[in-house]
Amino acid sequence: MTDFIAGLPKVELHLHIEGSLEPELMFELAQRNQVAIPFDSTEAVRAAYDFHNLQSFLDIYYQGANVLIHEQDFFDLTWAYLLRCAQDNVIHTEIFFDPQTHTDRGIEFATVVNGICRALEQGRTELGISSQLIMCFLRHLDEEAAFHTLEMALPFKDKIVAVGLDSSEQGNPPQKFARVFARALEYGFLTVAHAGEEGTPQNIRDALSLLSISRVDHGVACAGDEALMDELAQNRMPLTVCPLSNTKLKVFERMEDHNIAMLLRRGLCVTINSDDPAYFGGYMTDNFSAVANALPLSEAELAQFTLNAIEASFVDATSKAEMTARVQAYLAAR
Repeated sequence: MTDFIAGLPKVELHLHIEGSLEPELMFELAQRNQVAIPFDSTEAVRAAYDFHNLQSFLDIYYQGANVLIHEQDFFDLTWAYLLRCAQDNVIHTEIFFDPQTHTDRGIEFATVVNGICRALEQGRTELGISSQLIMCFLRHLDEEAAFHTLEMALPFKDKIVAVGLDSSEQGNPPQKFARVFARALEYGFLTVAHAGEEGTPQNIRDALSLLSISRVDHGVACAGDEALMDELAQNRMPLTVCPLSNTKLKVFERMEDHNIAMLLRRGLCVTINSDDPAYFGGYMTDNFSAVANALPLSEAELAQFTLNAIEASFVDATSKAEMTARVQAYLAAR
């Protein structure tokens, strides 16, 4: 199974680029940009990655982002992630970025987008990895800040396929951003949102009805609502599930307790993703392996996670067909 997973073509739909900041790069950028960080070694950073919930992770996540200042920093961050994608046989990725994390520090929106997109373009030409970029609003900030960020994104609309909603789910329900998402849809952006990670099944229902989302990011709380699971399966509404993240943040105590296999067998369009891999201990192969080691899944079922991700991706029908053919050829050759 290890060899099968290593060779399986993969598609990632839930990756926060700031969450791929490895301690080594954090230290390198801190030194390059003369930014003080409260750690004296990469080991000290890794030791701090002992989270007990989403907020304890977010506290250090935003702290780490302070080392990202120049366009080259965002390029280096994204390029390092794409090299990991190449190692893990990720053929397509749709990544999140959090502009407010940077613009609130005085970093220009263009600096962030141009650095990330330069790396994505190089990933297409040099690594053969296709990609899309999704801009997330920080839900712990207010609606006005989200509207302002949406307006800042308009000159870069050719580079950004969708808007999303991330950060603290508790206390920041979907309805807080219903008007922002309506405006984003008017501008022609697709929409996705984090829902049902730490929140309730109702958050998933509200995100679907109020934000008109095309994908539910996380969504594992749907298991608490039988009717909702049936609706999600019937509508093929994708769930971008992040297994290692879920166990690291205690959504599930152990991977053996995770509901991803059950959701897959219920016919839901479930996908596997790495979320914030530098912080949660693993990229795509690590997540697939953790699931396969804890839960009895066949090769065909593991491949279905990729096929689901292709179906859920924001690419054209031709690209989907090409990626699907690669997965089917890989299975046929087994």
